[in-house]
Amino acid sequence: MTSDTSRQFDGIIAMCKEIFMKKMVDYGTAWRILRPSSLTDQIYIKANRIRSIQELGSQQVDEDIRAEFIGIINYSVMALIQLELGASENTSMPPAEVEALYLKYLSEAKHLMERKNHDYGEAWRNMRIPSITDIILMKLLRVKQIEDNQGKTIISEGIDANYFDMINYAAFALILLDN
Repeated sequence: MTSDTSRQFDGIIAMCKEIFMKKMVDYGTAWRILRPSSLTDQIYIKANRIRSIQELGSQQVDEDIRAEFIGIINYSVMALIQLELGASENTSMPPAEVEALYLKYLSEAKHLMERKNHDYGEAWRNMRIPSITDIILMKLLRVKQIEDNQGKTIISEGIDANYFDMINYAAFALILLDN
C-alpha cells in the first residue's frame, strides 16, 4: 500500500469522524436503540440512493453522493458497535466511549484495507464509482441474507466482515471522488 493511500484514507476517516461526532452532539446516541438489521436497511437506503442518482444523472434532494458514502461509513461503524454491544433501550452513551469504539472499528477497517491492498495491488484505483456502489449493494444483500438466517453461515464471512468491506469501499469511492 502506498503512503498516499494511507494518508488519503486517514483524511476520509477524519472527516467522517468529525461529522459523526457533531451529529452525536445534535442527536445523542439515539441510534443505540437500533438493531443491526435496521442499520443494514439504513445503509441499503443510502447505497440505493447513490445508485439511483448515478443511473438517473440527477437528484432532487440537495445531499450529494459524497454525503451518502460518508453515511455508509458512519452507519457501518454504528452497526459494528451494535453487533458488539447489542441494541439498547438505554440510548445514553458517553461521547468518549463512542469515540473510542468509532476509532477502534475504523482502525480495524484500515488494517484490513492495508492487507487487501497489498494482495490486490490497489486494484480499486482502477474501479469506477458505480461499480463500487454495486459492490456495496451486493454486500448489503449478503448481510440481509445472513441476518435472515439468524447470523448462521456455512462457509461465508460473517456480517462484521461485510460491514468492514463496506467501510473500505465507501472510503475508496470518496478518495476517487476527491481525485
